[in-house]
Amino acid sequence: MKNPFENAMTQLDKVAKIKNFDDEFIKKLRQPNRDIRIFIPVKMDNGSVKIFEGYRVEYNNALGPYKGGIRYHPEIEINEVKALAFWMTLKCAVAGISMGGGKGGITVSPKDLSKGELERLSRGWVRGLADVLGPYKDVPAPDVNTTPEIMAWMADEFAKQSGYKEQGATLAPYQISLKHSNSEDKEWLKNFGAGFTGKPIEKGGSEGRGSATGLGGFYVFNSLRTYMNLPEKCNIVVQGFGNVGNNAAKTFTEHGHKIIAISDSKGGIYNADGLDIEKLTEHKKNTGFLSGFMNSKNITNRELLELSCDLLIPAAFENVITDKNAGNIRARAIMELANGPIAPEADEILFKKGIPVVPDILANSGGVTVSYFEWEQNLKNEHWSEKEVFAKLHSMIEDAAKKILQKSKESKTSLRMGAFILALERIQAKTISF
Repeated sequence: MKNPFENAMTQLDKVAKIKNFDDEFIKKLRQPNRDIRIFIPVKMDNGSVKIFEGYRVEYNNALGPYKGGIRYHPEIEINEVKALAFWMTLKCAVAGISMGGGKGGITVSPKDLSKGELERLSRGWVRGLADVLGPYKDVPAPDVNTTPEIMAWMADEFAKQSGYKEQGATLAPYQISLKHSNSEDKEWLKNFGAGFTGKPIEKGGSEGRGSATGLGGFYVFNSLRTYMNLPEKCNIVVQGFGNVGNNAAKTFTEHGHKIIAISDSKGGIYNADGLDIEKLTEHKKNTGFLSGFMNSKNITNRELLELSCDLLIPAAFENVITDKNAGNIRARAIMELANGPIAPEADEILFKKGIPVVPDILANSGGVTVSYFEWEQNLKNEHWSEKEVFAKLHSMIEDAAKKILQKSKESKTSLRMGAFILALERIQAKTISF
């Protein structure tokens, strides 16, 4: 199996053949601008010191500051981070926001750390990278196993490393409206807090950030449902029950669609009559498992992917649909809420089978779009209502979906290649020639 970055470059090569992009431009996109590897010493609760490996890939900033999440996972490695940073570059371009693409991570299993160890590790990542971070340079955000609280620690540490207050910065308890914040609070938020998004609302975070990726996916689905020839009310399968998968399942259910199967890393459950997502969320919280949920049948993740359904939503990790199982997919359409869940070889198989795929760089762009809104609010010392955030998100997502569909029709290609064409055209227009 190819590593994720090889998959990303295969996609780049393919779009370069479909659309006549400048060779020098494509060559430049084959490597990130900067690829950083750091080692983070952390004092553990037992007094010992453990060294962790961290990463930050700053892929391309033609459109603006690097933007991308930080992933904590025991199996993360540099090729995965490079691929995610590449896709983030295209995602920001597709979304029409003035930011470039980056990604970061630490090779760690966070569940094995105490809260104090996790905080020291997170602050250590910032200390190792403080020189390249900042609201006008590189703006990280949460990703797998990172949280708003971790972003708050990081923003605070960045302020300290930047020399804010001789005795070190302290996060101010921002009022949501910012009306009661003093000038020092606002200075912190603009110059340091804006360097990280996905923060808690009381620390300068944006309304609606937690549900943005799933909701953005729903907006994309609505824009493309007729093109995909799907019914008004769909039977849907979701792989992944983290923040993205859970919120997507809730959103689709609230709009009258039926979630017939869903899974996490341990396996999945199925009920042809539909699952009650609210009750399932409570069941998982109480038991730690999806299995054992009322009126459901236990299934494997492999079986889940191959179920007959209107819409399949991979919302977990990369490379879950490959040339080995693509021929067995029975969904009428697929929407990628995970990053890179379909390998390039599988893409070809699905295209030939007539199964439309809504690509990740469009489908899950709601998260980075609302992160961009948070960055903009921080810089302006503003705080927008959830209604305002979602209205802006809806408008931008709908516009991107229409443009991508137009590009795919013009070039008689897939939605993925249509998205790549739109993104690369926007990036190339801002790229300085050699």
